[in-house]
Amino acid sequence: MTAGTDVHLAYNDLVTLVQRIFVKNGASEHNARILSENCASCERDGSLSHGVFRIPGYISSLNSGWVDGQAVPEVEDCGPAFVRINANGGFTQPAFMAGRPLLIEKVKASGVAILAIRRSHHFSALWPDVEPFADEGLVAFSVVNSMACVVPHGGNKAVFGTNPIAFASPREGAAPFVFDQASSAIAHGDVQIAARAGHDLKPGMGVDRDGEPTTDPKAILDGGALLPFGGHKGNSIALMVEILGAALTGGYFSGEFDWSGHKGAQTPFTGQFFVVIDPERGGNNTFAHRVAEICDLVLEAGQDRLPGDRRHATRAKAATAGIPLSAQNYQMLTALAKA
Repeated sequence: MTAGTDVHLAYNDLVTLVQRIFVKNGASEHNARILSENCASCERDGSLSHGVFRIPGYISSLNSGWVDGQAVPEVEDCGPAFVRINANGGFTQPAFMAGRPLLIEKVKASGVAILAIRRSHHFSALWPDVEPFADEGLVAFSVVNSMACVVPHGGNKAVFGTNPIAFASPREGAAPFVFDQASSAIAHGDVQIAARAGHDLKPGMGVDRDGEPTTDPKAILDGGALLPFGGHKGNSIALMVEILGAALTGGYFSGEFDWSGHKGAQTPFTGQFFVVIDPERGGNNTFAHRVAEICDLVLEAGQDRLPGDRRHATRAKAATAGIPLSAQNYQMLTALAKA
């Protein structure tokens, strides 16, 4: 392999490679499979700040004892349309998968259902959690809070996480409409990538340790903080995510957990909230068609693409050409799998 040459792996091969890494670092085979599929899906779709890039952080959190890679979640049936899950200090995705069948059952029975996950570590993109619901003809909305790294609008101390929200809906004649966006001006992972690459950020994304505006990603990471997108409007959304993702689920707020005793901990220990809806209960039998209509109107008005379109194009390319990994990332993964 020539230095600097990309390596292309099939999706299943990348999953298997990453799964070995998780198992070697203390995750159960079951949990490792779910996490590796999540990482591989992000890398496949071009969500590079949440794919292979995250592997060292997962490992660091596992080895620090901060997260339990062997955790077995507890699923609680709390009512006709409410499911709660205690992740027991493990990663969110295995907890989510444990409760998903009961959630779907309740959606089919009631037309809508809520899933509330607490004491969980979410360290990935949010769209992989909601998109599969749309593939099944359902509408899904989810929020998750994170570690405190965002200053409230007009404030001087980080209180919120990047606190993303994600939404997925079936769309007639096309891939589901899916968006996944932070309530901060930029995702924390993208700041880390910019810092490693030596790139400045756009103005209005963060402040340094003195609260002064900066475009230097290293200054943001070194005691600084991110800003909400859109000023007070993004601030309100970030606060909503704290309420739904932590207060309602029974999880921790973004600034509430203490990981000081776990050197190397990187994964936020918070909560996640879902609402899933069966759109057929609307009774008009044209929901997916109507979604396609409004999406077409947006494109006809001049928007060049819809959220998620680039991911689907990247996914289609990877299906034939494989998932591209830099030589450096491939060498990192193979070394971690052998360690």
